[in-house]
Amino acid sequence: MNFLYRGAQTCAVLAGVLLTVITLMTCVSLIGRNTTGWTLVGDFELSGSAAGAAIALFMPWCQLKRGNIMVDFFTAKASAATQARLDRFGALLLALAMGLMTWRTGVGALSAWRNQSGSMMLGFPEWVVYAFMVPALGLTAAIALVQALRGFGGFEQESAA
Repeated sequence: MNFLYRGAQTCAVLAGVLLTVITLMTCVSLIGRNTTGWTLVGDFELSGSAAGAAIALFMPWCQLKRGNIMVDFFTAKASAATQARLDRFGALLLALAMGLMTWRTGVGALSAWRNQSGSMMLGFPEWVVYAFMVPALGLTAAIALVQALRGFGGFEQESAA
């Protein structure tokens, strides 16, 4: 379980680094555009690609900390045991969805690599973005599966240590 926690933590740090780079790149481009007329060509392509990867990289940490949105309008008055079962069932459904997304993103990465597809202006290789997303989506699926099978208590105990 500790490796899942460390993996989620590492993914969150990488996502933070990516968002910081996006912010700095955007600032440089905007300052240059508004002062000297110089800009970074394709900055919007890189921002979009990095943002997509960052979203996927934040997902394991979000699932680990149970930060996903839960609609409990219909279950608010249910017993704690019923709510726990429904939460675990929801985690199982998320694990299945993330497993499917991992598989299809992996297939997309291989296809983008084989075709050498890239962004329109820079030709930035699309497979690189997928390469960041696949492990994060797989880790999210693994965390959700463990939560579905074991419940949600194990990760909080490890994070306090």
